[in-house]
Amino acid sequence: MPDITPPDLASLRVEIDRIDDSLHDLLMRRADIVAHMAASRVKGGAATFRPGREALILRRLLARHQGALPRAALFRLWREVIASSLAQQGNFAVAAVQGEGNADSASVRLARAHFGLLTPLKLQATTNRALASVASGEAAVAVLPAPQDGEKPEAAWWTQMETPRLRIVAGLPFLAPPEPNGAAEAVLAAPEAYAVAALVPDATGRDRSLLRIEPEPEQSRARIAAALTGVGLPPRWMIRRDAPTPMALVEVEGFLAEEDPRLAGLPFPRLQILGAYAEPEPEE
Repeated sequence: MPDITPPDLASLRVEIDRIDDSLHDLLMRRADIVAHMAASRVKGGAATFRPGREALILRRLLARHQGALPRAALFRLWREVIASSLAQQGNFAVAAVQGEGNADSASVRLARAHFGLLTPLKLQATTNRALASVASGEAAVAVLPAPQDGEKPEAAWWTQMETPRLRIVAGLPFLAPPEPNGAAEAVLAAPEAYAVAALVPDATGRDRSLLRIEPEPEQSRARIAAALTGVGLPPRWMIRRDAPTPMALVEVEGFLAEEDPRLAGLPFPRLQILGAYAEPEPEE
């Protein structure tokens, strides 16, 4: 009968140390390549922050992942690796709205979780100040709370967002839990926050776009939804406010470009694409 005695603890620790050294060697090699890219300017004038590219990297790794390591642990590790790469390529800071007292707001927690613990975080008193820090170049990206129906005018940052210079480029968290709706097919929770940056988002193949619509006063939610559905853009959700100017925020499936012919057929005085983000991946 063959010997099936398990390896002793010392041997297992030696194997773990060998694996750790190999992982460390690869991480150092990756950092060397990023440093070479930054020094040689091989990227030209291209943006260093590419949230669409980041989403594709994470999707590829999550798709091939198996074994005992939780998906959340893999995601956390690679978010820190990506954040360190951004830091290597230039000054990269994130703006977020501070919470009341000493407590972190949800946006601050999401910013730290997504952009890494070592990325400089610039806390702002209001969403408008966070947007202004991106517009001025003080921060590369602002993490802002997801809009809500009935929110106070000063919290409705999407109504004040300067387009096309600033765009929504990511939804957070990217690794999302399912909605507790009891449905047979899991539905991922909606983003808790959005990342806004001074760049044009990249399509990833599975995206959602956000539109800011200024309808006529008599165009209700139902009429807005019917018009969008009629051109093949049924809303996933909608927020509408009436004062001081009628305005609606709508999310639709897919990546919308400015030249999309469906937009030309919509009966609204004004419509702007606020941006797009990669659909989240399931936590489990």
